[in-house]
Formats: sequence, structure tokens, C-alpha cells
Amino acid sequence: MATKSAAPCIVWFREDLRLSDHPALHAASATGAPVICLYVFDETSSPLRAPHGRPLGGAARWWLAQSLRNLQASLQRAGASLVLRRGSAAEIIAGLARDSGAGTVLWNEIAQAPHRAVADQVAASLMAIGVTAQRCGGDLLADPNSIRNKEGRGMRVFTPFWRRLQASLDPPRPLPAPRKLCPAADLAGDRLESWHLEPARPDWAGGLRETWKPGEISARSRLTAFLADGVAGYCTGRDRPDRIGTSGLSPHLRFGEISPRQVWHAAGFAAAERPALSADIDKFLSELGWREFCRHLLFDVPDLMVRNLQPAFDGFAWRHDDMALRAWQRGLTGYPIVDAGMRQLWHCGVMHNRVRMVAASFLVKHLLIDWRQGERWFWDTLVDADAGSNPANWQWVAGCGADAAPYFRVFNPVLQGEKFDPDGFYVRRWVPELAQLPARVIHQPWSAAPLELKAAGVELGRTYPEPIIDHKVGRERALAAYARLRGA
Repeated sequence: MATKSAAPCIVWFREDLRLSDHPALHAASATGAPVICLYVFDETSSPLRAPHGRPLGGAARWWLAQSLRNLQASLQRAGASLVLRRGSAAEIIAGLARDSGAGTVLWNEIAQAPHRAVADQVAASLMAIGVTAQRCGGDLLADPNSIRNKEGRGMRVFTPFWRRLQASLDPPRPLPAPRKLCPAADLAGDRLESWHLEPARPDWAGGLRETWKPGEISARSRLTAFLADGVAGYCTGRDRPDRIGTSGLSPHLRFGEISPRQVWHAAGFAAAERPALSADIDKFLSELGWREFCRHLLFDVPDLMVRNLQPAFDGFAWRHDDMALRAWQRGLTGYPIVDAGMRQLWHCGVMHNRVRMVAASFLVKHLLIDWRQGERWFWDTLVDADAGSNPANWQWVAGCGADAAPYFRVFNPVLQGEKFDPDGFYVRRWVPELAQLPARVIHQPWSAAPLELKAAGVELGRTYPEPIIDHKVGRERALAAYARLRGA
């Protein structure tokens, strides 16, 4: 048991798996007291269950395992260690505080209802044993309560939200990582492998390992490289799935390996040094703003993943079609750009943003399948599955969300492919059975001449499926369904 004068601090890591710009860790380090770093894998606390919370999807669980390993290594270099425990956060943290003689437990806030509820439980359990709970700044650029409309509600249209955020935002400089942490006595913890976060039989994570390097060091390297070499042309290049035109930061942000504040400041410095890139950097920052917008929506609507933001959609006549849903999930719709995106998702745990919109539109409008079905699939397969962005983006596409796409916008998957993957490189990468088709027909293989198909080794209906629905038929059916909703 530690003495009163040497009472350690506990830092409870949550969705902030980094050392730099970590307010709770910074505050604990500044005390000079021994620091116990703790991560609790909590899938048992009632607030983290439905309706407002849910377990991590399979791809996100894989990422979490890698991120925790990287955090362990970073803490060891700073002289500390990471204690892993599984179970109820309130019980585990109070028990660890009691056993270690800790005087204070610090953590960064998460502006989501289930996480706030768990934090309240932790604070109450600590109060009961006389241990101080210290809540620090969270992982948003602005507190959701600071940006409200005249009626005191959260804003539902992005452009005015973004203007308000930019006008009011003056985030302090990111905090440095502690150079040295005062270690506490060794404490028993779980072995990460005992949590079974990574797939084994079968091991489907090979594509994730090929694609990603989770962790804080990788996150900062990605940001630096993007601002140095990748941001030029971002305004238009971000829509090209056949090119590397995006930052790749979304999963790192999702797990807090880098903070929005770090991204904001680094981008600001880059814009000041290279004024010619200001338009591209502004567009990049607006994407960070969209993430913030979605998180603010989630703050006001904790059940965003199941509830239509526009109640009129509660009566929408979605179709139940398991075969069509399965074809979409497997990348076998017969529309190459959609299929390429769905296969990229399964292999890499991510899908290019432009293709996400096209694939999502195809599910909810061409197939009239409930957006919640797509949202659940993305939740399980995306490494960057975010509790705010994932449902908010699906609702945007379906037309039932905030600042939603107009109901008459039905993406034409052929034209989208031809416009944003004009040479077919993206399709050739992810739909290799079409790789030998000429670019002019690769996005609509059914239009190729029989000799072209034969030369490319394509047999429609056998080596690659016919379209599961004609675009014109799907579009007209969708418009009729939306028109009935508007009429009602």
C-alpha cells in the first residue's frame, strides 16, 4: 500500500490511446506522483449496451488490440506500464484505487451518452471510497453545449455549424507527451491475448495487417506525410478512389491515437507555410469539421444508430430482401464500382469515401433496404467505425438525417465509376475478374461486345454477376417510394 505522500494517480485510458495531447496523462505526470496507466475493456456495464451503446465490431476489435500493444510500448519507453483489466469499469477502477492507495483517478471525457454514464458510475464508486475523480477535456474541438441554435438545441445543418465552429474555435496548442513517468508498483493485469480481440479461426485479418499500422507513431507519421506530400489537390483528388488522395487518419482518430486538436494545429501550420495549398487544407479541415458535426449530433441523439432524425421516415416502406443484402455485402451486385468498394471494405477494413456514398446509396435507394442494415454491416467491418459518423452518414445518404441528401439524388453507379475511376484502376484492383476489360466498358460490363467479354475471360452470370437490378428500374422505384413518403 502506498503512503499518503506518495499516493499514485490512476490514468484511465479510453478512446485516447496516445501519450501526446492527452490532458489526463499530462495532469497526472505534472503531479510528480507515481502514475498507474489503466485500460478497461468494458462490455458489461449496462450503459454500454443497447439501445445507446453496443460492442465494437470485428474490425475495430482487431484495431484495438494493435493500438493497445503500441500504447504499451510507448508507456514502457516513458518508464510506465499499461495495466489491462476486463469487466465493469466502475468496479475495476474503484478496486484498483483501493488496492494501490491511489489518491486521484483522471480520465478524458467522451461526449457520448453511454460513455458519460459509465464515467458517472466510476466517479460515484470513487466518491464512496474517498478517492478524487478528475475529468479532463475530451476528444472534440468544441464542447457540444457550446454550439447551439437559438432554441438551445444542437445544429442540424453542417454549413452554419462549421461557420460557428470556425468562428469560435481557438484550441490551445497540443500538449507534449510526458518525457518520463514516475512508475508505480507493479500491478497484475490481464494478458491482451486473453481478450480474444483478434480473429483466429478463421483469421480474416490478413488484409488489415497488410494495410494498416495502428498506433500513435503511425498516426503522426501519416499526418506529417499527408500535409507534406498528399494534401496538394485534395479538393478534387479526395474523390478519386483510383488514387491515394486522402489522409487515412480516420481509424487513428477513431481510437484517439491522434487528437483532432493535433490535426487542426498541424494543418494550420502547413497552411501558413504554404499559402497556395490553403484551399486544399481548408477542405481537409472541413472533413474534420464533419466528424465533429456528427459527434455533436450523437451528443443530442444517443440512439442515432437506430432512430431516424426525421420522424417522417418512420413509416418508410423498406424492403426485406436477404438475398440482395447478401449480394451487396459480398460485392456481387453486378455494378463494378459498388462491388469494388464492398470488397475493399472486407479486405482493408475501410472504403474510399466517394465509394462509400455510392455503395450506401445503392443499398438504400436501388434496393430500398433499410439504412440500418447497411450501418450495422459497416459497424462490424470498418476499422474506423465511429459511433457518430457511421450512422450520421448513413442517414445522410438515406435522406432521413441531418443536412440530408435530397431524396431525388440517386447515385448512378455507372456514371460514378466512369467519372471517378475513369481508367478502371480501382475496379481492376478489387474486382480482378474484370481486370482485362477495356476502360470504356469496365463500369458496365453488360455493354461489352461478346468478343470483348470472351477476350477478357468474363462470362456474365458465371464469372461475374449480371446487375441485380437495372439502374433505371431501381431509380424510378426509389423515387416513387420517396414521393409516397412526401405525400403522406
